[in-house]
Amino acid sequence: MAYEDLPLPEPGDTVVVGLSGGVDSTMTALLLKERGCNVIGVTMSLWKGDLPVLPEEVHLHDSCYGPGEAADIEECRAFCAVHGIEYHVIDVKDAYQEQVLDYFKAEYRAGRTPNPCIRCNRFIKFGALLAGIKKIGIEYDYFCTGHYARIVRGTVPVEERFRTAEGAPEEENPAQLATKFPAQIACASDTTKDQAYFLYRIPSDVLEKVRFPLSRHTKREVYRMARERGLAAAERAESQDFIPPEYFEHLFSDMPSVPGNFIDLDGHVLGTHRGIEHYTIGQRRGLGVSSSAPLYVAAIDKEKNLVVLGRDSDLFCGSLIADDMVWPAGYEPCSAFDAMVKIRLASRPVPARIEPYEPADGETFSGRAYRVTFAEPQRAVAPGQSVVFYMDGVIAGGGVISRAEK
Repeated sequence: MAYEDLPLPEPGDTVVVGLSGGVDSTMTALLLKERGCNVIGVTMSLWKGDLPVLPEEVHLHDSCYGPGEAADIEECRAFCAVHGIEYHVIDVKDAYQEQVLDYFKAEYRAGRTPNPCIRCNRFIKFGALLAGIKKIGIEYDYFCTGHYARIVRGTVPVEERFRTAEGAPEEENPAQLATKFPAQIACASDTTKDQAYFLYRIPSDVLEKVRFPLSRHTKREVYRMARERGLAAAERAESQDFIPPEYFEHLFSDMPSVPGNFIDLDGHVLGTHRGIEHYTIGQRRGLGVSSSAPLYVAAIDKEKNLVVLGRDSDLFCGSLIADDMVWPAGYEPCSAFDAMVKIRLASRPVPARIEPYEPADGETFSGRAYRVTFAEPQRAVAPGQSVVFYMDGVIAGGGVISRAEK
């Protein structure tokens, strides 16, 4: 299936670049400046200062959220001053609290495994930040970031890409189809740094004015270009976590944990857990349960406050149910189709059949749910994480995992 890369900004275009202080975002801004674009730098202000100061040995630059934000902003401001780039700081603290931090805590307390990066991209970086830019009166042609992904447009109408098992195209539904040829996210050239998975929830209409100038570069090339230009960011460590692990206990301290039982798959009590928010599917370390064979978290039952443990072989499942779906241009397939799927960033794509799911009595979902049946069983499918569909290396939709089917 043919797709075309959407063009990068041209000389003279006004481009807003999201700056974090890292090598990817600063190099993005500089490449666009060298291209002849009118570059404006913006940084999100997330930190509310409501968590304690950590010891000096904790590397705050390695995380997106923390008191190191002030240093990040000063680095961005200095970079922009040196290179003649207009610079602004956009306050998105309240939106970040509601859409990322509160969501993160609520999901863990519901026995699910959240993905704060996906949530942040959808509602903060490509949501609240863009709204803040508009609020201060900045007009721009493109919004660019240092993500490793591509923006493409298909040459085949979107409804023809989702085909039935017999190969016939779906019936067109004009009421839900915003455009036949929407902008979509595609995988980057550097597969080791590809971030398309994290970006799957960004709506097609937003993507029309988004570009990723690093999409054709490798991470090694970006570091080389940054060092050639003497950028301080070239010596800075990459961001690893959305929040330092040392903050987890503080983040959840607004409500006491409720201990409960560890049980095995037959219901036998194996020990006492600290509270379900401390565990995720597939976890092995930190369980505090002795056994003749390694045990892993196989399931979490919020209603009964139970953490179910099993062996590695118990973690595999053949299918899952997902809801809260996102589709190109909002087009919802009503028939089964095949795609490659990923159930987490680090997992390899595997073939699967995706089809609408009819809820059983008592089941409720966010929008239409879909069943994803894998060509081969997958390990540690975690509710709360995202399953993302790929066709020819282009994201064809995705949703949040509601439950695994053993």
